[in-house]
Amino acid sequence: MTEQEAIKADKQEVNKVFNKSVIIKGALWFALITVITIAGIFFYNNTGDTVKALQHISYKYVAICFLMLFVDLMLGSWRNHIYIRKLAPGVSHWVSFRANVANMFMGAVTPAHGGAGPAQIFVYTSNGVTFIDAFAVSLINMGATLIFMPLAGFVAIMLMDTSAISSVIPAMLKYGFSFFLLFLLAFLLAFWKPLWVGAIIKKIAGGLAIIFPKRKDKLANWAQNSFTSISKYQQTCSVIIRQHPFLFPLSLVITTLLYLNKYCLQYVILLGLGLSASLVQVISIQVLIQFMIYFAPSPGGSGFAELAVSVLFRKIVPNGMIPIFTLLQRSFLLFFPALVGAYVVISLLRKQTLKKG
Repeated sequence: MTEQEAIKADKQEVNKVFNKSVIIKGALWFALITVITIAGIFFYNNTGDTVKALQHISYKYVAICFLMLFVDLMLGSWRNHIYIRKLAPGVSHWVSFRANVANMFMGAVTPAHGGAGPAQIFVYTSNGVTFIDAFAVSLINMGATLIFMPLAGFVAIMLMDTSAISSVIPAMLKYGFSFFLLFLLAFLLAFWKPLWVGAIIKKIAGGLAIIFPKRKDKLANWAQNSFTSISKYQQTCSVIIRQHPFLFPLSLVITTLLYLNKYCLQYVILLGLGLSASLVQVISIQVLIQFMIYFAPSPGGSGFAELAVSVLFRKIVPNGMIPIFTLLQRSFLLFFPALVGAYVVISLLRKQTLKKG
């Protein structure tokens, strides 16, 4: 399989995820699971304190939360744009902003954030960025996240007070570290030793072909396509990093600021509810939650995220305030950004439909 054929196959994979039926189905499942879970949390913790919490929310802190939400969206877009402005100087920051929120929306409506990368790539390629460059930027920033998250997890578990929730933490850490370290290892191997990864993929395909002989040809094509794609994108990423050596360290810094802003936002929500807590403990808890939901099998980690928030923050948040805190936390970290992203994605799909018509 040639490089052009591999790129064409990758484009087809992106378009397969970024289509109307997948989005509608994912959005419905995301909404259904989220509503049921939050309703269950409200029902389970139904006390008079929940109503009081709604009545005494400080709107000053709500305003700060919206400001931090804006910072979150800008940092996410700049993390991509530091590369895009070098690779495609004519593309504006507004395009990167739209790509970032589309990424967040598709991450919310697909399991394990599977649609996030394709959405971002689709926005960029729709605005003049080559597919290879858009894909490379997505891969490089995924690498920054894969490096940051395990390090954040180590720091969190060192600083966190585990006295009240120690029975939950080991399972969460195993789940989170297993996935993040596995993906980080695969990423590093693909970058430094693409031939090794290609050989491993071909061996896996050969083994599966023995088990599923009818799919031998498809598995062989998949292995060859994966091998060609890894080699091509590894070369592209290497060129970008060699030509702009300071961008990846800058990406790591922006990634750190991006997630710290997300974690501190929850601390501000607690202040808005009139609750005092240790900032370090709040950040540590959220790092663990992020570990659990990042690769969760439900769209946007729905169900898993709400339950994790309601359980792990119980030591800090009174039972009666758990429902409203969970709702606010998910709203600012996901629901509001996803709504902005939904508008961008719907606009793109509408343009796509008009072109076909």
